[in-house]
Amino acid sequence: MNSRTRFLLAVVILGLLMTGPFVITALLIWASAQAAEQALLIQLIMPHLSLGAMMTTFGFVVGLLVIHRLFRQYVQGLLKMAENLRLMLSANRNFRVAPEGPPEVQLLALAINDLAQQRDGLMDDVDAQIAAAKSSVEEEKNRLAALMSELAQAVVVCNLDGRILLYNSRARLQFRALAQGSTAGTGGALIGLGRSIFSILERNQIDHALEVVRQRLHKSAAAAIANFITTARGGQLLRVQMVPVLSAREDSRQRVMSGYVLTVENITRSLEQESRRDQVLQSLTDGSRGSLANIRVAVGNLTDYPDMEAEIRERFVGIISDEVLRMSQRLDQTMSEFADSLKTRWPLEDVLGIDIIAAAQRRIEEQLKLPSKTEEVDEALWLRAESFSLVFSICFLAARLIEHYQIKELRFRLLPFGKLAYLDLIWAGHAMSSETFYTWETDAMQVERESSPLSLRDVIDRHGGEIWYEREKAAHRAFFRFVLPVASPENMATGEVVDDGDARPEYYDFDLFHYSDQSVDLDRPLADLSYTVFDTETTGLEPAAGDEIIQIGAVRIVNGRLLRLEIFDQLVDPERFVRPEGTRIHGLTDDMLRGQPNIDVVLPAFHDFCNDTVLVAHNAAFDMRFLQLKEARTGVVFSQPVLDTLLLSGVLHPNQDSHQLDSIAERLGIAIDGRHSGLGDACATGEVFLKMLPLLAQMGIVTLRQALEAAEKTYFARVKY
Repeated sequence: MNSRTRFLLAVVILGLLMTGPFVITALLIWASAQAAEQALLIQLIMPHLSLGAMMTTFGFVVGLLVIHRLFRQYVQGLLKMAENLRLMLSANRNFRVAPEGPPEVQLLALAINDLAQQRDGLMDDVDAQIAAAKSSVEEEKNRLAALMSELAQAVVVCNLDGRILLYNSRARLQFRALAQGSTAGTGGALIGLGRSIFSILERNQIDHALEVVRQRLHKSAAAAIANFITTARGGQLLRVQMVPVLSAREDSRQRVMSGYVLTVENITRSLEQESRRDQVLQSLTDGSRGSLANIRVAVGNLTDYPDMEAEIRERFVGIISDEVLRMSQRLDQTMSEFADSLKTRWPLEDVLGIDIIAAAQRRIEEQLKLPSKTEEVDEALWLRAESFSLVFSICFLAARLIEHYQIKELRFRLLPFGKLAYLDLIWAGHAMSSETFYTWETDAMQVERESSPLSLRDVIDRHGGEIWYEREKAAHRAFFRFVLPVASPENMATGEVVDDGDARPEYYDFDLFHYSDQSVDLDRPLADLSYTVFDTETTGLEPAAGDEIIQIGAVRIVNGRLLRLEIFDQLVDPERFVRPEGTRIHGLTDDMLRGQPNIDVVLPAFHDFCNDTVLVAHNAAFDMRFLQLKEARTGVVFSQPVLDTLLLSGVLHPNQDSHQLDSIAERLGIAIDGRHSGLGDACATGEVFLKMLPLLAQMGIVTLRQALEAAEKTYFARVKY
């Protein structure tokens, strides 16, 4: 019996207690009285009946108010206290019961808080012991994760069902670049924990490679490696190596295959370069063959007929001269076409420009004892460079400046210029001549006792850059300017991935070795499902009146973890103006949205991002209404189940005053950052949802079907948009 039913029952009992004895007594007297006595009773009672009814009604109302107050203080107060107690036990250890209501309830709240304080002390001791026991395991995991993050190759680890359980930074960036140009390339990525590797690579080729590895495992574990070449979505060619992950069986010492490691390399660019070189060589060979035949014939005629006429001899000599000139031009053209190809074979890497400067400063100060400073340095600028030769070149120029011009200080400047970067070495002092700079440029480099067979010009050419000397007359100083290539996303698309500086990965979960490849099943436990938590920002609050989506933010939950690096965050051009009241909430203006992709592009990308997952949102009816109104226009239908944290809060805490996201987060002890942005609200909702899962389990709601059925019974489920 719920609290509302008990309250109504108490009201009925109160009414019976106030009117029942009087009515029964009156009926007994009436039944035993004679006719004359009954007439006398009527004559005596009727004048005072209205007063009695008013007094009875007044007493009933007073009693009702007393019962209602007692009910709120004791029944509802204790129910609210029970909800708060469950919060303390399961979701928010720091939560405390407010001592409200009558003195007895306040004393109970204080006693509960004291017990909670003692419980926290015991839990801290237990947590410390557990942390100490797990530290060695976590250390090994962190070492492996850090090692994977530093590898220059893209590495992906999968279980036997093809579900991704680990990947490094290079894999994330490389596959994100491959996704550009496809629907998944707008704000999302092809790779993610728990996702299927078959969405990236051909399943048939992986299955074949698995079969090869299993066959080779019977012979030798060391030789159990398979290699194959496949094509990604965008037509890029990938070279893949598969190595098995072996684990011991519980019932024997035999080791069995539980997953596999894929090392992926984008070979598109190298194959294109080799093909281009082959074409150039073929063209050179075919063109030279005809010229050599003509020269051979001309030389043969000159040799066989020494007495030929002068005019004919001059004609043959002209043929030889023309063919030699043609071969020379063809050779020059071939070498020019080879130049870029030869440069690309120089081992250039993506490196932060500030790191190059820092390395050069250390060497100059340690070896040459020359102080140096930086000015106007773009610390986020990445260069394509071979760091050792470039740093050595800078030190070489500094040594020459000290030797010839006795400079006292060197300054560095690093600025972007389109697809190039300007790295300047600045000094104050005497001017130098162009002839001197040309000599330095072509000399073999030497710094103290270290020498290099390369010249400064060799290093610059192999970087595909330039260097020059320039004087700032007004400032009475001069500088050498290195013009160097900038690392760009295009490098990632061809297999040369630019690291984003976040080398420590969060994206690994070894528990996924036991993850089974199943579709969304309503009877699966909530803890076993993958979720996409999302939020939308809109031009206004009336989807049926023409308001549009202007931002979609989403984050994935896999194996009970909120993956903050696997996100979808995309602005949308609504093709209409944003309402001022909306801008005051989310801060997005018309200028910020102009030029962004429209909903026709963004919605299919978001659909790919949340494929095979359960959708989660706060007040999901509002967000889903916007998505449903775009089904006819985009052809994208979101048919997966949807869980609403607003409704689930009503299920868990029906006696709480507020079910807004901020209030729920405060109850659960969650700090919210970035509110009223699509991604910020999605992350906050994800944190709230993860805290709700154990609370739902305590109520016996453990499957997706049970959660949906419980949510449908709440009052908030009746709200329509």
